[in-house]
Parts: sequence; structure tokens; C-alpha cells
Amino acid sequence: MILVTGGTGLVGSHLLFDLSGSGENIRAIYRSKKSLEAVKKVFSYYTPQEEALSRFNSIEWIEADITNVPALKKAFLDVDRVYHCAALISFDDAKDTALRKTNIEGTANVVNFCIKEKVQKLCFVSSVATLDQKPGEKVITEESHWNKELDHNMYAITKYGAEMEVWRASQEGIPVVIVNPGVIIGPGFWDSGSGLIFKRLANGLKYYFTKTTGFVGVDDVVKACVKLMASPIKNEQFIVVSENISFKHLFELVAKSLQKPAPSKKLKPWMIYIFWIYQEIASFFFGKEKQVTGKSASSLFETTIYSGEKLSRELNFTYTPMKEVIEKTGEFFKKDITDPKNLDS
Repeated sequence: MILVTGGTGLVGSHLLFDLSGSGENIRAIYRSKKSLEAVKKVFSYYTPQEEALSRFNSIEWIEADITNVPALKKAFLDVDRVYHCAALISFDDAKDTALRKTNIEGTANVVNFCIKEKVQKLCFVSSVATLDQKPGEKVITEESHWNKELDHNMYAITKYGAEMEVWRASQEGIPVVIVNPGVIIGPGFWDSGSGLIFKRLANGLKYYFTKTTGFVGVDDVVKACVKLMASPIKNEQFIVVSENISFKHLFELVAKSLQKPAPSKKLKPWMIYIFWIYQEIASFFFGKEKQVTGKSASSLFETTIYSGEKLSRELNFTYTPMKEVIEKTGEFFKKDITDPKNLDS
């Protein structure tokens, strides 16, 4: 039995579609019935509706939360392999406690059950946010370890803490693999993460920023996880990045895929600072969630290069070019906007 946590998210839903065609027994946890509709939508992208529903129904769904130990106990019955994709992503410091509880404590719970049930292998979907550039280093690799002296945001801190829990599993005899994706592009979640880029460009986004970082398609993240779990590789981590591109270029590619004009105005640091002040006030008086911190605002003008070569070398892995990923995602977005019920509220 294979267990997937975070099965109703971007990576988890695409992973479940892939696994549902393998003939294996699949179990996934979910937190609300509404979130299951997103999984059905993702499945319908890749196969006719009848088969999509059949695949969805072949999965054993259990209502649980990784912070709820009694519910997890039921989810882990007879499980021998685990894909841990569940995580909270936020850059609002009001959610620091929730980030720690979900990403660190939740992962500790998953690890504890993996140890208790003596699972055969655990795959953890982490982030490149846990890897820091060494002085004088131009490209970040798997050897670019966390630097505790740097000023990290809470999301990065908690993903690193989660990785430490996963390495604890390896010390207890559980084979583990960790994947560290860059910014993941893929369809189905237009109101969160990278999906917002498509929605905002469709609505006429005017500004771009100069940050360069690593990007990867969601299908490549899924393929990397599945291949690593099927391989004899254990107790290693892999950066999963197809290309390092600027957000200006990314916006241009997305705009082209949607037949929309690309943003032509360059964001200046002072503009971000004004926005940061505004959201601080809005958060204090109206309880609105903050989208950027002072740290993340300054990072919008940085260049960070990641190497995904280790995965290519050790698994003969071929990445999908980002142009192709974006064109495919744009097509799904355009289909969804022709049928409003398919878009997130």
C-alpha cells in the first residue's frame, strides 16, 4: 500500500494521477471534501471524464491531518511506501506557529509512523529554500547546505526542520529520498502558488520583477519522485530544477501562452517597500494575510542559480523545457476560464 500526504495539492494531485495508473493500492489523506474536487479536476485534464472518475475512486481516501496523530494511525495501516507532499506555504508572520506545527510537527508525526510501521521507503517533497549559496559559489547544488547564520523566512526554516525529521527516519533505518524542487509550474490551482501567475497575467498584470531562480514542471517533480522511489537510491537528496530563468522571461512565456500582452513595467525596490508598508497596515487593522515579508521583498531582485544535474546524472533524467511546461499549463488555464466552475473561487 502506498500512502500520499498532501494529495489534494499541486504535486500530490498530479502524483496521485500518475500512481493511479500503476495498478498499486493507493491511499491518500485529505482535510476537506471540497479539496477533493481539485483532484478530480486535475485527473480530468489528462483522461476522459469517466476514466478520471474511475481513477479517483480507485484511491482509498481518508480524512486526516498530519498534525492529528489518531487520524494518521488509521492512514498508516498496512502502508509500505510513503510520499510526503503535505506542507503549509505562507509568508505571513502571523502564520509562523501554523507553519511550525504543520511543516515540522506534522512531518515528525509522519516520520514516527514510518518508523513504527517499518515502511520500505519514504519520499519527502521539500524545497530549494533549504539550500544556501556558499561564499564564492555561483551555482547551488545538493552540497550547498543550510546556513544558520543567514536571515531565512519562516517557510524556509520549517521546511529545513522537516528535512531534519526525515533524516531522523534514515537514522532509524528507514530508506529516504528528499527532492528539492524550484518554483513548480503546473495546472489546477489558479488561486495559489504559481497558478496565480497565469490568473494575474490573464487579468492584465502590468509589472514584472527581475528575480532569477529555478523552475520546474509539476510532471517532472512527480516523475522524479516515482523514479527515485523505484530505484535503489536511498538517503540522498536531489534538486529538481529544469531551468533557471528570470520572472520577466517567465511572465513573457506565460503571457504568450495566454495570448495576452507581457508586463512591460519594471518593479522598483521602492514600489515593493510601499506595498510592504501597505500590507503591514492592512494586516494589523483588517487581518488581511501578508503576501511578502521584508526578506522576501528584497529577494525579488536577486539571482539564484540551481543545478538539477545530479538527478539527470544518476537517473538518466530528462527535464521538460519550461517553454513546453508553460504552454501546456496555459492551455489548461484557457480551457478552465471557458468553464467558470473549473476555476477556483
